[in-house]
Amino acid sequence: MFVLRARIALNIKSVEHEITEEKFLADKNGLLRNLNPVYEKIPVLIHGDRPICESLIIVQYIDEVWASRPAILPCDPYDRAMARFWAVYIDDKWIPSVRAILLSEGEEAKKAALEDAIQGLILLEEAFTKSSKGKKFFGGDKIGYLDIALGCFLEWMRVTQKIANVNLIDESKTPNLFKWAQDFCADDAVKDVLPQTDKLLEFAKFYAVELKGSME
Repeated sequence: MFVLRARIALNIKSVEHEITEEKFLADKNGLLRNLNPVYEKIPVLIHGDRPICESLIIVQYIDEVWASRPAILPCDPYDRAMARFWAVYIDDKWIPSVRAILLSEGEEAKKAALEDAIQGLILLEEAFTKSSKGKKFFGGDKIGYLDIALGCFLEWMRVTQKIANVNLIDESKTPNLFKWAQDFCADDAVKDVLPQTDKLLEFAKFYAVELKGSME
């Protein structure tokens, strides 16, 4: 899902690019280790002969390098700081709560994880109200930094809902995010890069087994 952030940002800027895929759980002795020796994780953006790592940093880099094209980060310093704040919240707090829904053992643990994830979305609903200023996206009229940070996980949320039989983005609890999700997925920069839910569902089941095994 983190790779989608870079791909969407490149699409917004209309930057031609090539994609090199890395096999999941592959032996990381080759290109990936050379390009990202600290974390050994995707995505990595190679611009010229220089690698840039970590998805949110890549998005910021793309925005700065191709600055003459549609802006991704807000122009106002305060709005830019808030977008970065909530993006960090998504990665550090909210995503682990969604992951915990899949990994939790027992109904009580799953219920607690679900509640954490929903409360996080309620906070993001409030952030959307302030950031969007009545428009379609966190970034206003067009997709911006925070839209990319959260939107790349929409298909993952749908998969989580199917596997765990839960509901995350609810029209009654988070009506603005519910409508935002529809607009985000329909955007030209997004619709052709989102993974198919069924294929992602297959991967999610495999990933959950592998992750649980690594935690034992």
